[in-house]
Amino acid sequence: MKRFYIFFLTVALLYGCGSSKALLTADKAPVLVALDLNDVVDDKVKVSVDPGAFSTDEVVFHIPKTVPGTYSEDNYGKYIEGFKAFDYEGRELVFSREDDNTWKIENGRSLDKLTYWVNDTYDTENEVEDKVFSPAGTNILAGENFMLNLHGFVGYFKGLKEVPYELVVSHPDSLEATTSLQRKVMADASPEGTDIFVADRYFEVIDNPIQYTKPNTETFQINDIEVTISVYSPNGVYTAADLRDRMEQMMGAQKAFLGEIDGTRKYNILLYLSTYGPDDASGFGALEHHTSTVVVLPEALPKDRLEEAMVDVVSHEFFHIVTPLNVHSKEVQYFDFNDPKMSMHLWMYEGTTEYFANLFQVQQGLIDENGFYGRLVDKIENAKSYDDQMSFTVMSKNILEEPYKKNYANVYEKGALINMALDIELRSLSNGEKGVLWLMKELSKKYGNNTPFDDERLIDEIVAMTYPEIRDFFDTHVIGDTPIDYNAYFAKVGLKIETVERQTGYFLDGEIPFIDIDPDNNDAVFIRTGIAQNSFFNDLGAQGGDIIKSINGTPIDLNGIRAVIGQSFTWSPDTDITMVVERGGEELTLEGKAGVPTLQVKTIVPVEGVSDLQARLREAWLKG
Repeated sequence: MKRFYIFFLTVALLYGCGSSKALLTADKAPVLVALDLNDVVDDKVKVSVDPGAFSTDEVVFHIPKTVPGTYSEDNYGKYIEGFKAFDYEGRELVFSREDDNTWKIENGRSLDKLTYWVNDTYDTENEVEDKVFSPAGTNILAGENFMLNLHGFVGYFKGLKEVPYELVVSHPDSLEATTSLQRKVMADASPEGTDIFVADRYFEVIDNPIQYTKPNTETFQINDIEVTISVYSPNGVYTAADLRDRMEQMMGAQKAFLGEIDGTRKYNILLYLSTYGPDDASGFGALEHHTSTVVVLPEALPKDRLEEAMVDVVSHEFFHIVTPLNVHSKEVQYFDFNDPKMSMHLWMYEGTTEYFANLFQVQQGLIDENGFYGRLVDKIENAKSYDDQMSFTVMSKNILEEPYKKNYANVYEKGALINMALDIELRSLSNGEKGVLWLMKELSKKYGNNTPFDDERLIDEIVAMTYPEIRDFFDTHVIGDTPIDYNAYFAKVGLKIETVERQTGYFLDGEIPFIDIDPDNNDAVFIRTGIAQNSFFNDLGAQGGDIIKSINGTPIDLNGIRAVIGQSFTWSPDTDITMVVERGGEELTLEGKAGVPTLQVKTIVPVEGVSDLQARLREAWLKG
C-alpha cells in the first residue's frame, strides 16, 4: 500500500490532476506511461497511457504491427487485453477495436487516459504458428525477470509519434534495470522501486529495451564507448563476469576495425538465457538497436559454445550502428509501425552487417584465414537453399510478402556474399585501397542518424563515389537476378573453390547432425533435408526426410538413436546395416555396409602461381 501511494503521489505531483493537464494539448504535452511490474496478475502487466488534451472528436491509438529490424508482421496488439479509455471524470468512453493493433476512441476531446493489460510473448511461442522472434518479444516473470521490448507494452496516438514520452516504471526492489533509455533527472531522488525514463519521440521508446532482473551486470570501456552486459540466467549457471573477457576482446576488435566510424558512447547487451522449456523463449539470436541489443540464447550451452554464439550474434548487432542505424533510407528514418514501407537495401542493412561480423574477425586476428574461408563456403552452400535468381532489391522492397518473405534468411547468406564480391571488386578497381568498409565510412560522412538517403538514389550515389564498373555489378547481381560467379571474384585475389572429401561420423559431422528429432511425432528421428548427406546414408539409398524406424533391429526414437550412435563407434567398414525407413507413408528396407563415412565438401584454397597483384589484393582484403 505504501509503494502504491508513493507511486501515484509522485505522478500527481509531477503532472498535475486531469483538469490542469487539459491545458496542455496532446501535440505539446509528453505522453505519460506507467508500467506496474509489482502487481502482476495472471502473468500480465498493467499499463496506463496518459496523453495531453485532444481537440478532435476521434482519437486513434496503435500498438505496433511491425518494428524496425524484424522484417515481419508480428502484431503486438494481439497481446493486449482489457483495454479501457477514461474521461476526466473517470468514466469509461466508448471505443472500437479496428484490428489487432488499432483502437478508435469516440468523444476524443474528453479522453483523459487509457489502460490495458499486456501478455508476454515468450509464454506463447510454442502455441502460435506465427510466433514473435524472441529477441523482439517480451517476458513477464513476476519478481524474477521482465524483458521489456517496449513496442510490446507502449503504443502511440495517430499523428503523435514525434511528441516526448515519459515512462514511470514501478518494480520490485530486488530487480534493477539495464537500458540505454535516458533517466529523468530529478531534484530529489525518485521513490524507491520507481524508475522514470524520458524519450524525445516514440521511436526512442521502442529503440531502447529494458531488462529488469536481479543484479548481474558487468561494465567495461572500449575507447570512448561504455559497454554494459546484463545477464538473466534462471538457474544461476552464468554471470556477466563469465562473459566479460570474451565480449571485451571482441568489441575492442570491432572498434579497431571500424576506426573513425563512431555511432554511440554507450552500449548495452541484454542477455536472456532461456531454459528452452514449453513456456520459455525458443527463438535464439539477437535484435539490434542504436545503443543496445537484446540477445536470447539457451542457458544449457556450454561456456565455449555460449561465448562463440555471443561473438557471432553480438558482433552482428553491434555493426548495425553503421547501417541501418546510421546509414539508412527515409523508409527507415520515418518508419510506419502499422503500415510499413520497406527499403530496397537489405543487401546493405543485413548483408553488410553480417559480412563485417565475419570480416573483422579475420582482420583483427580472432580467426585465421582458413576459418574465414570456411564461413564463406558455408554461406555459399546455405544460399543454395534460397532462390538465387531473385532480385535482392525487389525482395527487400517486398520482404513482408511471399515469395520474398520465405527468402528473408538469405540476407545473412547471399547478402553477406554480395558484400564480399563488392569488397573484392572495389579492392581490384582501386589497387587494394578501397573496400566496403571504406564505402560505409564515406556514406556515414554524407549521411548519419538524422539524414536519410532516397531509397531509389543510393546505388547511383555509390557509383558516383566509386567506379562505373560498380554500376554493372549492382545492375547484374543486386538489382538484377543473375547469380554471382563467386570463383570469378575469388580469382581476383588468387583463390578458388575446390571440392574435397573428408571423413565424418556415421550420424554426426563433428557437432553437426545428419539427423534430427520431431518432438511433435513421438520423438520420430528423421534424416535432415537441405544439407549434403555423407556416404553412409547415400550408399544405403536413404533420402532427406526419411523417418528412421529401426537400425539393425533397434527401434528408433530419441532413446533408440542415442544407443545406436553409441554402438556406431564400434562398427567396422564391413558391418552389415539394415535400416528401415518410412518414406511417403511407405516403409522401405535399406541394406548395405557401414563403410567409412565421408562427405564431399567445398573449400577455398590458394591457386598455384599467384601473381603479385593477386597476393597484394588478398592481403588488402583480409588485413584491411
